Amino acid sequence: MTMAAAIESRPAMQAASNASRLTRVQVFQTFDAAQPAWDVLESSPCSLLTPYQRFAFQSSWQRHVGQTLGLEPCIVVGYDAHHQPLCLFPLGAKSDGGFRSARFLGGKHVTFNMALWDRDFAAGAAESDLDAIFDAVRSQSAVDVLSLAQQPQTWLGVRNPMMMMPWQPAVNDCPLMTIVPDTSPDTRISNSFRRRLKGKERKLQGLPGYRYVLARNEADVKRLLDAFFTVKPQRMAAQKLPNVFAEPGIEDFIRTACMTPVAGGGYAIDIHALECDSEMIAMYAGVADGHRFSMMFNTYTMSEHSKYSPGQILMRDIIDYYASEKYTSLDLGIGSDDYKMLFCKGDEPIFDSFIPLNAKGRMAALAMSSLASAKRFIKQTPALMKMAGAMRNAMQR
Repeated sequence: MTMAAAIESRPAMQAASNASRLTRVQVFQTFDAAQPAWDVLESSPCSLLTPYQRFAFQSSWQRHVGQTLGLEPCIVVGYDAHHQPLCLFPLGAKSDGGFRSARFLGGKHVTFNMALWDRDFAAGAAESDLDAIFDAVRSQSAVDVLSLAQQPQTWLGVRNPMMMMPWQPAVNDCPLMTIVPDTSPDTRISNSFRRRLKGKERKLQGLPGYRYVLARNEADVKRLLDAFFTVKPQRMAAQKLPNVFAEPGIEDFIRTACMTPVAGGGYAIDIHALECDSEMIAMYAGVADGHRFSMMFNTYTMSEHSKYSPGQILMRDIIDYYASEKYTSLDLGIGSDDYKMLFCKGDEPIFDSFIPLNAKGRMAALAMSSLASAKRFIKQTPALMKMAGAMRNAMQR
């Protein structure tokens, strides 16, 4: 059955069963109002969340980017009988095209979208729990449809409760590296590949002050971001790509998140780099949570040093660093770029859900589902992707 058909055939939403731990659902229109529940779920050792849904990351993105896009916070929190939060959906709502939709906050800067869950509740949640949550969204925020893209099927071994709802494969896949703790380095990167990278790195090691850096103070962050926002526009122009980092609020969001400390050490966005005294040679930035490093954005030098594959050398250093910290996985973000395939031999299964909340929402969900399926078909068809790329290049001339 297609997702669209599943949406049409889905029975009317029902209240949560008496056996459910979920007893109350509230929709908040501000981050300040939702923060107490957010803090509980984020800090509890029994919680389940991706680092993209931390308060520091989400609030910074909404303040600098979401507001400029016209998104209004629609933060959905489910509680138990003791008023303890069981789940939190960090959503933003917007009216467009005659209907009102709600989606996860973070936009294209987030690889994985997921609610924050109490782990035990997530493991035992029923469809009736989700129905109660979505019913509250409809009644408290006048939303017609939920557009919930790029959700992981599982996280830290727990099945995403949203898999109980109608879903379809996401438009793009996400390359993934699984790290087995306490194994030899060649289980992550082969010895032959390491030797090639070591040979190239010797060309860089003679540069004065050559070093690998994980930014751990504001001076490092500022220096590396200043270099990034200088080099990245040049790199994108050379590739005949638009500078997406020049869009309203993006630089302010990145600078704020990269300066905001999070529990356990580090920042809401961490920066890794190769440097010498004269320049930043390569940089990767992403989110980390003790289990997974997820890359967000990167760049490398425009100088002659770029011919020595500094991005690949830096990625080797990052992988080895997180392996030493007992991380179990690493991903390089959405898309199948060649350099990602060098390191990541698998994919993280991710999916989209388009959930109608009323009759108007059914039409919107059907259109969203069909459009996403068409995009995925094009991305999975080399001939169509080549044609789409040619058309994009022609339009940019």
